[in-house]
Amino acid sequence: MSGPSSWAARFLPEEVRLSRFERVRGRLRRAYESGRESVRSGRSGAAGDVPEEAGAASPTSPGPAAPTSATVVGAEPPAAMHNSTSSRDDADVPHALRIASAWSWRLIVIGVVAWALLKIVGTISIVIIPLAVALLLSALLAPAVGWLLKARFPRSLATAVVLVGGLAAVIGTLTLVVNEFIQGVPELSERSSQGVRQIQNWLKTGPLHLSDGQLNRYIDEAQGWVNGNTEKFTSGALSTATTLAELLTGAVLVLFATFFFLRDGNKIWRFLVRLLPVAARWKVDDAGRASWATLGAYVRATVLVAFIDAMGIGIFLVIFDIPFAFPLAALVFLGAFIPIVGAALSGGVAVLVALVDSGPVTALIILGVVIGVQQVEGHLLQPLIMGRAVAIHPLAVIIGIAAGVVLAGITGALVAVPLIAVLNTAVRRLAARTVPDTPPDAVVVASHAP
Repeated sequence: MSGPSSWAARFLPEEVRLSRFERVRGRLRRAYESGRESVRSGRSGAAGDVPEEAGAASPTSPGPAAPTSATVVGAEPPAAMHNSTSSRDDADVPHALRIASAWSWRLIVIGVVAWALLKIVGTISIVIIPLAVALLLSALLAPAVGWLLKARFPRSLATAVVLVGGLAAVIGTLTLVVNEFIQGVPELSERSSQGVRQIQNWLKTGPLHLSDGQLNRYIDEAQGWVNGNTEKFTSGALSTATTLAELLTGAVLVLFATFFFLRDGNKIWRFLVRLLPVAARWKVDDAGRASWATLGAYVRATVLVAFIDAMGIGIFLVIFDIPFAFPLAALVFLGAFIPIVGAALSGGVAVLVALVDSGPVTALIILGVVIGVQQVEGHLLQPLIMGRAVAIHPLAVIIGIAAGVVLAGITGALVAVPLIAVLNTAVRRLAARTVPDTPPDAVVVASHAP
């Protein structure tokens, strides 16, 4: 029995058989085209964000685009551009030169800003310097105020008691120094005359072998120089009077600023922090409080080191019966607030007084004492006491003191090292990537999405 196909081939005409075949082939072709269209629409939807250069044809350039790996004959390959460049001109400049230029203009901007700040500080130095001294005094006296506050003293009363007590200690010390100096000046002047005569005899009989005529000529030249510069000395006296008025004004400002820093320092700092954007407040507050702790530790460590230096040199001055032992020890104490160089210079004054009063042998002994105290300070006191408070390299200390002397004299040398210590702590805290601890009195407000 034959199948349907054999029956159709046997009984149906050829035209009918061909039309059916064409219809089947048309249906298959339409199904194939419909499948291709659905695949194309799916691909175009998935790659709808691909730019025109990725291979799709554009209205202005009909037809399929060349793939990215294709090589176009007769066209130059585009120049490779660094991700730091924004144009073809930048790509033509060497990378090292671009980096050097970027560093250069940034350094120029920083230098201009620093120069402008120095100019502003120099213009209002009569205000800036007393405020800096008040900050140092506040860092020194703040623990005493804290002790009185723990004893349930009112804040204003605690601040006043500490400030008055500190002033009384300073005035009492200055009074003792001045009284001893006034009492010892006549004896020291007489011994100074004897020392000058000894120096003259040494110049005559020593290796120089100067004659009386040469000595007289040098003395006459010195007197002529003094007479010729009398006008400068007079103008200097007038400027000294002006400086005295500025000192009095600065002293009053120091007292008032110290009082309010001790009483309202926390409120003042919070007010300054609130001026910053909210996102930066906690970071700046953390850096500022750490810097304040560093400043307090530095000032207390400096006071302790200065006291030890003054005691060490003062004891030997008393043992060898050097005049002005207490004033010289006080001078060593004050000089020690300028690290490395202050105590050495004040100790040099003690050596000169010993030379004039007791001769070269005693002066050499006092010089050995000063050097020994400096060695103890540099190798024992500074690492144990100062090293725990602030960690600053000695080269940074020397450069800071030199820059402070050039910019603001003795006051600049006094403020330079604590300023470097504070900036060091602040920069380290600001550069740290850790999140500051939440203050204990902070109020956290949680927000919920509606």
